[in-house]
Amino acid sequence: MLTLNGITVRLGGRSILDGAAAALPPRSRVGLVGRNGAGKSTLVRVIAGMLEPDDGSAEMPRGSRLGYIAQEAPAGSATPFETVLAADRERAALLSEAEACEDLDRLGEVHERLNAIDAHAAPSRAARILVGLGFDEEMQHRPLDSFSGGWRMRVALAALLFSTPDVLLLDEPSNHLDLEAVLWLEDFLKGYLATIVVVSHERDFLNNVVDHILHLSQGKLTLYPGGYDSFERQRAERQAQLASAREKQTAQREKLQDYIARNSARASTAKQAQSRAKALAKMQPIAEMVDDPSLSFGFPNPQELRPPLITLDMASVGYAETPVLSRLNLRLDPSDRIALLGRNGNGKTTLARLLAAQLAPMEGGVTRSQKLKVGYFTQYQVEELDGGDTPFQHMARLMKGATPAAVRSQLGRFGFSGDKALTEVRKLSGGERARLALALITRDAPHMLILDEPTNHLDVDAREALVQALSGYSGAVVVVSHDRHMLELIADRLVLVDGGTAREYDGSIEDYTALVLAKDAGAAKSQPKANRKEDRRTAAAAREKGQALRSRAKAAEAEMAKLTAARSAIDRAMFDPSGAEKELAKLTMTELMKRRAEVERQLAGAEAQWLEASEALEQLAA
Repeated sequence: MLTLNGITVRLGGRSILDGAAAALPPRSRVGLVGRNGAGKSTLVRVIAGMLEPDDGSAEMPRGSRLGYIAQEAPAGSATPFETVLAADRERAALLSEAEACEDLDRLGEVHERLNAIDAHAAPSRAARILVGLGFDEEMQHRPLDSFSGGWRMRVALAALLFSTPDVLLLDEPSNHLDLEAVLWLEDFLKGYLATIVVVSHERDFLNNVVDHILHLSQGKLTLYPGGYDSFERQRAERQAQLASAREKQTAQREKLQDYIARNSARASTAKQAQSRAKALAKMQPIAEMVDDPSLSFGFPNPQELRPPLITLDMASVGYAETPVLSRLNLRLDPSDRIALLGRNGNGKTTLARLLAAQLAPMEGGVTRSQKLKVGYFTQYQVEELDGGDTPFQHMARLMKGATPAAVRSQLGRFGFSGDKALTEVRKLSGGERARLALALITRDAPHMLILDEPTNHLDVDAREALVQALSGYSGAVVVVSHDRHMLELIADRLVLVDGGTAREYDGSIEDYTALVLAKDAGAAKSQPKANRKEDRRTAAAAREKGQALRSRAKAAEAEMAKLTAARSAIDRAMFDPSGAEKELAKLTMTELMKRRAEVERQLAGAEAQWLEASEALEQLAA
């Protein structure tokens, strides 16, 4: 069992963790979730012993081995295979001792221990882990220095998994993985017999791997049983309970304040009034849900262009004189929603750069609409933001000649309003920087968005907001992502980048997942092509219908809130005319009752609309 005892961490005079406490069941697989900047990585570093808390502690059974990936990727002349094998320090030490040992009794003990830990099967196990994370035979035996930082982080993950710790800490393990490697990691973790704490913002990953969700909010921890979908349902129920309790507390507070005001001056009731004043002072306010600007995404819609936007005709593209992709035949129209699939290194980013006109074709033809504007998002843009400048300065440089109001308007679409627009980038969270990069690339309302791993720094709620914003965007979208939930919601066309080319994939994301995991591959191949295309059309229609239903439900919910407030104002006017709104104070009791009845009728209608839309959404989901 891993126990977190009232952990408090203060950084820069601000409490990041405030008495965070939880007891994780033995061998539980726990997803640590929370908004960007909530303190998830801070908590993981406390558990790993890398950060000393101001108060509290993280405790686990004596002798437990803890595994955590360091922030820096491994480097040097050693190969990935050698690095992974060396991660089992006991095995390495025993093998070294066996080579030099001359004491036959001790040598027997060493070999007995090597057999006990299955040391001779270690090389094949290390190779299996590396293959699962995308390293073929040749890559496993290249020096680490020949790999990019992302691939070296995969080696670090492989070494961690190979060392089989009793408590496994993973902080955003999928950030450096492609979809295929994420699927392999899911399968590996589901069979891993140890306590796992994983920070992740991927809904499908959490649903498939974890059996508990540990929610970090406002420095506190709450443990929920089940996967992420179960957590969302439980959290919604809890929020509804809090809202109800807050409403009751407000009514009680108003009643106490009214009694105190009317009875404090009377000698006969002064003591009772004082007693109620003390009760009022002790009443702790129930926290209200905070509106989070990190959920703000607003893509400006472009002017319409006639299709096609881009046509590739037997095009080849690559670097220097070496083509990466050849025989490319692809057409993109203004309404397209395309997901690029394939392993890292197969050429997805190369194809994206060709579409974004950052690479010229080596052979063949590329035809573009003359007025086409493309917004291209990559992780490099997030990393290359000037930390000393503010969002306003970044945007003003690109929107030359624009008024400060226009600059602020574009920033406001992405949650950078008020002082946030004047905050230095170095002080922004990873999610905020990603939003800023998205704001910058969409400043001139591009006709096409090309998004290469846009969700890496976004929490689950922010990813949902991004999906909603893309659903409302009228231009074309090309996306590279390992987030299956996002791809399922926004992609109507799938393009598989594999074998040195790119071609339409006629299945769904589920079909592709099954193909990658080698599950039900025969059934997927036997499905008629026409049926699969029809399935995609049906799925697209369902997404469109779902968007309309969500809009109806949201509008009905807003109307319900407005009418409920109006009813409360009428009630106050009926029972306390002196504190009523001016318009209501002029009305007689009969007129107030008639108005209240009309509001009740409208409220019932709004509730019926909300219920109808909600039930339709549930049926659509089913």
